[in-house]
Amino acid sequence: MNAKLLSVLLAYPDDTLVESMPELRAAAAQLPRGERRAVEGVLDAIAGTPLAGLRRAYVETFDFDRRCGLHLTYHTHGDRRQRGLELVRLKRRYAEAGLPFEGSELPDYLPVMLEFASLRPDEGTELLASFRAPLELVRSALANRGSVYAGVLDALCEALPQPTARQLEEARRLAEEGPPAELVGLEPFGAPELAEVGA
Repeated sequence: MNAKLLSVLLAYPDDTLVESMPELRAAAAQLPRGERRAVEGVLDAIAGTPLAGLRRAYVETFDFDRRCGLHLTYHTHGDRRQRGLELVRLKRRYAEAGLPFEGSELPDYLPVMLEFASLRPDEGTELLASFRAPLELVRSALANRGSVYAGVLDALCEALPQPTARQLEEARRLAEEGPPAELVGLEPFGAPELAEVGA
């Protein structure tokens, strides 16, 4: 898996993405066959679409369709307090691996997790595999939309260990029910664990 390549492909499209196509194609050519085919389809679609169209499709997909959201803990925890705790755990995991989390994005943002995997492959692969259910949910949602970005998730899931039956069942449940909602006991936004992730 080339986690850096996948992270770049999931970022908001800009001029740098377009200008980097030769390097991205060269990186894709080094991937195992299944991953390579999935990524090459994404690169072909990017190359054949004007930048304005890429940006419009990106916003429509990731900003307006919550099923395709790239913040993975949202799919499993919604906006409940448990999500804040999970974000704190992710931040600590990055720090323990020697990569303190800094930046404006939340630590559960898939491109951030892929960046982590590019720098710490073993820990990163294990982390991504633990999020297999929401990854499968996003993958399915992108495929149902006919989104070019489905190929990125296909390549990622191809590189990870096979999902367990439990993970696939969890993905189906998330697709049917959506993210859980907090019913009682809402914590104030100033809760200490949320302050750690800048929420």
